[in-house]
Amino acid sequence: MKRTDPFGFARELVTGWDAVAIVIVIGLVVLLGEASRGLLEPLAKLNAAPVSLDPVHLPLYAARTTLRMFAALVLSLTFTFTYATLAAKSPRAGKVLVPILDILQSVPILGFISITVVFFMSLVPGRVLGAEFAAIFAIFTSQAWNMAFSFYQSLRTVPIELVEAADSFHLSAWMKFWQVEVPFALPGLIWNTMMSMSGGWFFVVASESIQVGHTSLALPGVGTYIAIAIDRRNLAAIGWAIAAMLIVILLYDQLLFRPLVAWVDQLRYEQEPSGRPPRSWALTVMQRSRLVSAVTGGFSAAVRWTSWAMPLGQPGELPLAAETRRRRDYADYAWLVAIGAVVIFGLWHIIRELIASTTLEEAETVCGLALLTMARVFVLIALASLIWVPIGVWVGLRPRVVEVVQPIAQFLAAFPANLLFPLAVYGIVVWRLNPDVWLSPLMILGTQWYILFNVIAGASVMPTELRYAAENLSVGGWLWWRRVAIPAVFPYFVTGAITASGGSWNAAIVAEVATWGRTEVRAHGLGAYIADATTAGDFHRIVLGIVTMSLFVVAINRLFWRPLYYYAERRFRLG
Repeated sequence: MKRTDPFGFARELVTGWDAVAIVIVIGLVVLLGEASRGLLEPLAKLNAAPVSLDPVHLPLYAARTTLRMFAALVLSLTFTFTYATLAAKSPRAGKVLVPILDILQSVPILGFISITVVFFMSLVPGRVLGAEFAAIFAIFTSQAWNMAFSFYQSLRTVPIELVEAADSFHLSAWMKFWQVEVPFALPGLIWNTMMSMSGGWFFVVASESIQVGHTSLALPGVGTYIAIAIDRRNLAAIGWAIAAMLIVILLYDQLLFRPLVAWVDQLRYEQEPSGRPPRSWALTVMQRSRLVSAVTGGFSAAVRWTSWAMPLGQPGELPLAAETRRRRDYADYAWLVAIGAVVIFGLWHIIRELIASTTLEEAETVCGLALLTMARVFVLIALASLIWVPIGVWVGLRPRVVEVVQPIAQFLAAFPANLLFPLAVYGIVVWRLNPDVWLSPLMILGTQWYILFNVIAGASVMPTELRYAAENLSVGGWLWWRRVAIPAVFPYFVTGAITASGGSWNAAIVAEVATWGRTEVRAHGLGAYIADATTAGDFHRIVLGIVTMSLFVVAINRLFWRPLYYYAERRFRLG
C-alpha cells in the first residue's frame, strides 16, 4: 500500500473477492426472504390467489420450492447427525434403530402425506404455515433415509488406523467424532445429499399439490405449477417449468454442492491422491474473501474450544468392574423388556385396526398387485443395469468426462415423472399400447441414476496398479470386464441397485397412474392402489397398501439385496 493512497486501508480491509461474496450472500438472503413472505397468512388466501401459469411468476414459485427443499435438507442433516450417530455408537439402540430406518425407507411418500397432513395442519390452524410444514415433512421423507444410511455406514467403517491415531492422542469421544469420524464420513454424505436433493425434486408435485380425501392443498411452487399445467394440458407451461428447474438446480449445484465436493476432496481417505482434484469458482471466492474467512475462522475456533473443553479420552478400553458389568446387564434387560412391550402394543393395534377389518379376498388382491409391481421393479433394474454399468465404467475412468456428466445426471435424476405424462398418455392412447408395459419406464425414470452414480464412483477409485497390471498382461475384451471392471465396481453397483430398487417402489405411486387433462391411463399395481386410496381418503386402504409395500420391500432387501451386498463386500473387496 502506498503512503500517498488515502483509501488504501479500505482495499486492504475489503477485497474484490469480498465484494463478490457479499453480492452473492445478500442476493440469496433477499430471494429467500421474498419466498418466505405470507407463511403466517390465512389458509383461505391460497384459494383466493391460486397458482398462475403465467411464467412471470415462476421465479417466485421456484424460490418457494427451493426454500422448502433446503428447510427439509436442514432437518435431514439434523436427523442424520443424531439418529445415525446413535445407531452406530450404541449397539443396544442400533438393534432397534437400524430396522426402523429400513422400514421408514420403504414407506411411500404419499403414505407419509396422507397420515401426517392433518397433524401438521392442526399445529398452526387456519394458517399457510401448517401446510408448509406438511410439504417440508414430505420432502424430508424423500431425503433423510438415504443420508442417514450413508452416515451410519461410514461411522461403522472408519479405518482402524484412524481409530488408533485418535486413541494415541487421547481424544475424547466428542473430539473423535468431529475431528476423525465426521471428516471421514463427509465425502460420502455430501454425495448422498446431492442424490437426496434430486429425490426431493422427483416428488415435488406430490409434496406441494396435496390431495387426501376432502383435504386439498395447492402451495405456490414449481410442483403445483406442474400439476396445474398437466391438468390444463398446457405444454408451454411444462416447458417453462423444466427451464425453471434446470436453472435452480444449476444455481445450487454451482453455489453449494460443487464447492462442497471440491472442499471435501481433501478429506478423502485414500492410499493415493486423486490425479485431478475437483475445482469450484465459488469455493475460490470463499477462500479468498477475508470476510468469509473471518466467519469460518470464528466457527472453527468455537468447535476447537468445545473439543478441548471436553475431558481427554483413555488409550484403550479399561476392564469393567463387576458392579459396572452388572448394571450394564440390567440396563440391557430393561431395554429388551421395553422394546418387547412396544412390539406387543404395536401388534395389538395392527391386529385390531388392520387385520381384523381386512377380508381374505382383499388381502389376496393387494398381494397380487404387489407382485405385479415387484416384477416391474426387477425387470427395470435389470435393464437399467445392462445400460448404465458399461457407461458408468467408461465415464468413471475419465475424470474430465465425470465433471461434465455429473451435473447432467443430477438434473435428470431430479426430473419428475409427471413431466413425461403428456408423451406417455398420448402414445398409449393413440397407438393403443398396454399401460401395464409402457407406463413402467416412468418408475425407473429418476431412480436409474443411482446405479450410474455409484458405478462412476466405483470406477473412479479403481486402483491405478490394477489397471496397469491389466495393461501389462494384455487383458482386454470380455476378460477385462469379467476379471477387472466388474469385480472393481460390483460393491458400488449393488449399493446403487438397492437404492434404485427402493426408489422404484416409491415411484410406482406416481408412475402407475398417468393423467393428461381429463385423459387417464393406469397400470395394475400396488402404486395405483395406494394413489387411488389416497385420493379417496380411504384410511384403511391407505394403511393396507403402505404396510404391504413396506413388507415386500423389507423382505426383498433382507432376502436378496443384503445377502448380495455382503457377498460383494467379501468377494470383491479390494485390499
